[in-house]
Amino acid sequence: MEIWDLITPERVMAKLRVASKRQVLQEIARRAASLLGEDEHKIFETLLEREQLGTTGIGGGTAVPHGRLPNLTHSIGLFARLEKPVDFEAIDSQPVDLVFLLLTPADAGANHLKALARISRLMRDRAMCAKLRGTESADAIYALLTDRAASHAA
Repeated sequence: MEIWDLITPERVMAKLRVASKRQVLQEIARRAASLLGEDEHKIFETLLEREQLGTTGIGGGTAVPHGRLPNLTHSIGLFARLEKPVDFEAIDSQPVDLVFLLLTPADAGANHLKALARISRLMRDRAMCAKLRGTESADAIYALLTDRAASHAA
């Protein structure tokens, strides 16, 4: 599974204004729900339940909240660059400003883990994160994310 399989231009939020981890999760759940026609509260609760198991803040100012939903037929992603970093209880205690949401079908199994691994590698790439932080438009962020994925496919 590649990044371009997960996101589309409308699934990129270039300047998300939030003040807390909870607000991040609420806003990305709201956006995902509107794009998927899913229940916003169900997505939010799924993300909160996952966070209770341990933070999805993977370090370097990045987070990969994720969860499985029974009504999904395919995996989807949503990327958000926050206007200001927020405390995400990340493993390195650094605030987070880059968030990549992953939602997969409940029965995704190994595909969920493969997608999560692909996203984690992308989000741990310091050069990529610097470019994402320096980019203002959603279209440019989408291009960066999908171009980088293409270079890894070779």
